[in-house]
Amino acid sequence: MAYQNLISEVKENILYLTINREKALNALNKDTLSELAEAIAYAGNTDEVRGVILTGAGEKAFVAGADIKEFADYNGEQGEELAKKGQNEVFNAIETSPKPFIAAINGFALGGGLELAMACHMRIASDNAKLGLPEVTLGLIPGYGGTQRLTQLVGKGKAIELITTANMITATEAEKIGLVNYVVPLEDLISKAQDILNLIKQRAPLAVSAAIKSVIASVNDADGFAVEIESFGKCFETADFKEGVTAFVEKRKAVFVGK
Repeated sequence: MAYQNLISEVKENILYLTINREKALNALNKDTLSELAEAIAYAGNTDEVRGVILTGAGEKAFVAGADIKEFADYNGEQGEELAKKGQNEVFNAIETSPKPFIAAINGFALGGGLELAMACHMRIASDNAKLGLPEVTLGLIPGYGGTQRLTQLVGKGKAIELITTANMITATEAEKIGLVNYVVPLEDLISKAQDILNLIKQRAPLAVSAAIKSVIASVNDADGFAVEIESFGKCFETADFKEGVTAFVEKRKAVFVGK
């Protein structure tokens, strides 16, 4: 896949996506969001891809926000359409993807950048990372799911504090409040994400997808328990379930094929 604003490569069943606008601190403009939408769809529909690592180019920023110049003159209707399109094609598409996405936060994750990281299923931050939602300093609020996902991750009180003060926090503080899973030295960032995905790759692919769907349903669906029950039942119809049980009985390592 050839992109102008992304570097994309599949190695050993992991899709590596790097937002490649280093001079602009990897800010999200329309073209970058469009390319991300295409890459997300590719990951979800390609059996070769078992997981995705999303990061930013360079050592300063994961994504330092949206490209403000592109929407500085928008009216209310245009702003609402901007948020809706981004949510549907990128942020919600990541969260509901059947493949696990890990955000490897290699520096500033601000505004739309933090919202992008929060849409991923897991987040690993380098020890130099700074995170925040500064939208109220522009007279805006987060529009790509930030008010919702931050609340889900850290709770209502902390979410309101971070959004209304617009304060940045360190990676260590982000780990403390549950915003990121791990904090590691910058040089270990990608390898830590790889370690997690390499473990997931040993598990049954359809079961992994069903687990992600069920967990996301716990916050996004009216009845997450019903989603879990239905997904649990469907697992019994897979070849991977039969292989997993047979391997357990035979005391050997299961070989899953995603069928």
